[in-house]
Amino acid sequence: MAEGNHVRRILHCDMDCYYAAVHVRDDPSLAGRPVVVGGDPEGRGVVATANYEARRYGIHSAMPASRAKRLCPDTVFLAPDFPSYRRESERIFAIYREITPEVETVSLDEAYLDVTDHLGPSGTASEIAKEIRRRVREERRLTVSVGVGPNCLVAKIASDSCKPDGLKVVPPARVRSFLDPLPVRRLHGVGPATERALAAMGVATVAQLRAHPLPDLLARFRSHGRTLHEYANGIDERPVEPYHERKSLGTENTYRRDLSRIEAMDEQLDAMAREVAGGLVRRDIAACTVTLKVRYPDFTTVTRSRTFPVPTTNARRIGSTAKNLLRRTEAARRRVRLLGVSVSTLVPAAIRQLELFDDA
Repeated sequence: MAEGNHVRRILHCDMDCYYAAVHVRDDPSLAGRPVVVGGDPEGRGVVATANYEARRYGIHSAMPASRAKRLCPDTVFLAPDFPSYRRESERIFAIYREITPEVETVSLDEAYLDVTDHLGPSGTASEIAKEIRRRVREERRLTVSVGVGPNCLVAKIASDSCKPDGLKVVPPARVRSFLDPLPVRRLHGVGPATERALAAMGVATVAQLRAHPLPDLLARFRSHGRTLHEYANGIDERPVEPYHERKSLGTENTYRRDLSRIEAMDEQLDAMAREVAGGLVRRDIAACTVTLKVRYPDFTTVTRSRTFPVPTTNARRIGSTAKNLLRRTEAARRRVRLLGVSVSTLVPAAIRQLELFDDA
């Protein structure tokens, strides 16, 4: 919560129904209508996000799109447009970074900001939060909910509690009273299994978890038990870690003997795709664009690219895309000196699960 006597001021900024909101902003005919972004309701698609008009019918993210359509036949279903979401996200995050360089990207629509040393003329985190909400509304015509607290844990729960289009400030003196009545599931790192284990111990609320003996938590959850104990007391020392954006990731090979058979080229591309996909997974990022590079013996170099509507980390998909792009070159008729596969339009991998929405 603090370093010495230096209390941190952390903001959690979470855009409201972000994907749907971008579409509604750009197409005024959608205003006031239930909107779902996700997969095909006639196929195996699932809901990525639903605006609040759609949520009134019980529609929520990760629900099969076919069920969402049954709940509300008048729902407008839209395919994801990640390049558009990413461009808009960059503009929103530029506003955040004008206020503080300490911005941690969680996803395209969610970030932590450490404003402890960047309070500006107002001198308060709450005024900074109001300024962010005003600028996002006026400059981007979208809404963002902001939670303010002495650490990431409290700020995140605060923003969740004030959605949509809200602001919740939890000063250090009120952290315990804010957390105590909440179900333990609201704490970071408490999933269904941990929730069930705590329930078996008679613990359902944060107050009950805070009162539970630490040795019992350590015996049941080992090191995670100490983290649960700290969270129940409103303690979270996790720093805000700025996300340094990587523009692309790739690999290439120059061959001592030129490749002449396209089957051999395909094998090379599959191997490169596996290497690139492994790099994405290790860095916890996903890619929307695959680029193939081909160099012929006379050093003529060409590139071909394809951008997906949904990001991927899938080696098979990257490889098949690169091989399809190869067919758009002269590789079948000319020898090849160099091959390369790279990916770009990178996004935090928190959204790579949305690959499920692409039924293709």
